[in-house]
Amino acid sequence: MAIALVGKPKLKTSFKKARTIPPLYTGGPVAITADGQRLITCVGEELLLTDVATGAQICTFAGDTQSITSVCVSPSSTHLIAFSASLSLRVFELPRDVEALADPVQPLRVIAKAHDSPVHVSTVDPTSTYMASGSADGVVKVWDILRGYITHVFKGHGGVVSALKFNYPQDPSSISQRAQMQLITASVDTRIRIFELSEASKATSKPAAILDGHVSVPRALDVSADGKFLLSGGRDSVVFLWELVGVGRNGDTKKKGKGKESAPKLLKTIPILERVEAAGLLGFDEDLTGSTSDIPTNLRFYTGGENGVIKIWSVRDANVLFKLGTEATTQISDDQEEQRQIVDVLYNPSTSVLVSVHADQNILFHSLTSRALTRRLIGYNDEIVDATFLGANDSHVAVATNSSLVRVYDAKDMDARLLEGHSEIVLTLDHGPDGRLLASGSKDRTARLWAPREGEEWGYGCVGVCGGHAESVGAVAMSRKTEEGSPVFLVTGSQDRTIKLWDLSEVPTTAGGDAVHCKSLVTVKAHEKDINSLDVAPNDRFVVSGSQDRTAKVFEVVYTPSGRGATATLKEIGVCKGHKRGVWSVKFGRAERVLATGSGDKTVKLWNLEDFTCVKTFEGHTNSVLRVEFLNLGMQLVSAGSDGLVKVWNVRTEECATTLDNHEDKVWAMTVSSDDKTILSGAADSVITFWEDSTEEEQLEKEAARADLVAKEQDFQNYLVLRDYRRAITLALAMEQPGRLLKLFRDLSATSEDAETSVSGSKAVDEVIRTLYGPDLAKLLRYVRDWNANARTSGVAQQVLYAVVKLRAAEDVSKAFSAHLGDEGDSRGSTALKELVDSLLPYTERHLARMEKLVQESYTIDYVLSEMDDGMFGGADDMDVDVL
Repeated sequence: MAIALVGKPKLKTSFKKARTIPPLYTGGPVAITADGQRLITCVGEELLLTDVATGAQICTFAGDTQSITSVCVSPSSTHLIAFSASLSLRVFELPRDVEALADPVQPLRVIAKAHDSPVHVSTVDPTSTYMASGSADGVVKVWDILRGYITHVFKGHGGVVSALKFNYPQDPSSISQRAQMQLITASVDTRIRIFELSEASKATSKPAAILDGHVSVPRALDVSADGKFLLSGGRDSVVFLWELVGVGRNGDTKKKGKGKESAPKLLKTIPILERVEAAGLLGFDEDLTGSTSDIPTNLRFYTGGENGVIKIWSVRDANVLFKLGTEATTQISDDQEEQRQIVDVLYNPSTSVLVSVHADQNILFHSLTSRALTRRLIGYNDEIVDATFLGANDSHVAVATNSSLVRVYDAKDMDARLLEGHSEIVLTLDHGPDGRLLASGSKDRTARLWAPREGEEWGYGCVGVCGGHAESVGAVAMSRKTEEGSPVFLVTGSQDRTIKLWDLSEVPTTAGGDAVHCKSLVTVKAHEKDINSLDVAPNDRFVVSGSQDRTAKVFEVVYTPSGRGATATLKEIGVCKGHKRGVWSVKFGRAERVLATGSGDKTVKLWNLEDFTCVKTFEGHTNSVLRVEFLNLGMQLVSAGSDGLVKVWNVRTEECATTLDNHEDKVWAMTVSSDDKTILSGAADSVITFWEDSTEEEQLEKEAARADLVAKEQDFQNYLVLRDYRRAITLALAMEQPGRLLKLFRDLSATSEDAETSVSGSKAVDEVIRTLYGPDLAKLLRYVRDWNANARTSGVAQQVLYAVVKLRAAEDVSKAFSAHLGDEGDSRGSTALKELVDSLLPYTERHLARMEKLVQESYTIDYVLSEMDDGMFGGADDMDVDVL
């Protein structure tokens, strides 16, 4: 019978940063391109461009260290206009490619003081020619985007300008009806003003019409595609529909009295019953037929406000047709309610998508076609405290942050969902053996179980609640075995210093109904201080707990299922003592009976479960070790610490195999994928990093580089044999091997037949130096500088330097250094050449002095020998000695 031999897995020595989930949006204005594929958001004082489909950052835009107050994108998606708190206006050209750019995009134009007060609203006209901006001092300016000058200035607003909208019909049949474009503005004086953008209006800032009706700040303005209707919504919880026919029309005016144009007419008032922060028209519903009255009954519009959902309204019935988003179904705090509010809604007609921007920095994409949430981008995660993989093949990632909401990401495209249920901050997470169930522990003294929702594309719902602890639940661990697809039990640890074991036999594996209240089977007072971490052994027979009391305790689990109800016991069988600070993390070995602990004393310890003695100690972190995991069938350990580093250790040698650095704060969260190929780390800097195993890839690259080096070395030897010095010197420079060049020049000076008739010792080498490419010449001179610093190699250095000086003009050498520096310019090239000369001169002078001294000493020896009695050289008369 053949026996399959399975070798030991290779040690993982290299991990590369595959991708990250950095902060995407921290508040401020948001814009989206006309094709709906790219999103512009603010992170602190920076502007980011993000690919909506993948969630990957494309580029950043150069800022001025001040917060962004307003952003708008031209409908042609060619330009981005940004205003900052410094009152500056910056115009950027949007990159066409979706490839990530390393350097920030620089502005095409900067106007240092565009307004006298901060600009909070701006917009671009449908032709992408003009941009309007409204400031806090009530001034509206219209700019020519490409030329950068002001075309119109409109004053007279009674305070901060709150909304702007250009009126220019998109229907070609309607464009001929209006000679000029209009600009509609709203301000905190509750009035809406309509200005004509004509040549005549440049001399006066008087509006063509003023609309009164709102009793609070109008926050949204929109005009129908044919330019006939205006929609306005405000914080007075009312939306008005106005008819604009007759305002400033040339050739299509309704007149009253003596040639006066008719004022806009209020067609309908629709109560919204919530403060409106965003509103817009969606067009006409083809399923509805209009009436003979002036009111377009088949017109639809959307609103977004304090309730956190987008409502689609019908003008005909003034009723909500449907809602996009979910309203809070349970009682929530005032702070949570405020965070749910919508601060802006962006409508993208090309994709029929409404994008809602919420106060909690979440950006939601809703499809008008399917009337469902298609994508959620989480702008800011705050401090990340725990994370774990979920789903088959680790398809999702659950993240606990400084929030009561659990974030669940799709690992492929970073689409996310929020799990609502906890009333206070979630502290810990763990997943079931098959990755289907998720457990979370919170400061609200409960633990919850989550499962995928039934009938949805993806999402999670609460299926179980474990309530009974007297303090915060800081650690949870699920059993590693399943019965009928469900974990057997859940273990929780709390600040009340107790461990509870919960029965999960009745917890469903699919969300959809009411959550089950789980039964506590046993409670044990385990430690004298807070419990920080828990883990269950792979065979479900043991539970280990780590505490601030500097110990880790191991308990034996006896779980007995029964038809009337399961029973369980927890019996302490050992204590691991040795850490000098609190134990932050504990983890059982996957294959061997060992236990790993990470502590505030900056060490990781490995314990023997037979006698609970410490067998190995791993030292290397400069601060507390917060997380520890086994890797590679227990042959390696991974640790994360307060120093912001993730370290991979060799268990056998206790050496650090590699250090992963991408965080600037404490790494609270770390987990390893089921196939051991990915390490996920999350830190207090709100960054999540995916590290992928690149050991094999790096070894292949090293092998390829080694093979290439061997081939080049063989080519070099062949060139020397063939006396092809040009290729030999060029190849040695390309391989960056100054030793080979030194040997080549030294051998030439010793063996060349034309040494006396050539400058360098070989006429062929002279020709090479005379025609050497600029960057190669600069590299050769740097090698000469290094050789010149050593007395043993200074002779070759002086010989090559002499050849360069004799065969190349000074201008050639200067240009060689400029070309070697690339785009840095001639100034840096001159500086580099000066530094080279300054380093050559002292050693050259020293070598010259040494040579002169040797010559003098040789004359002295000759003189002494000539004066000796019976000199061996035949006497002084036969000598020609100069006495110095």
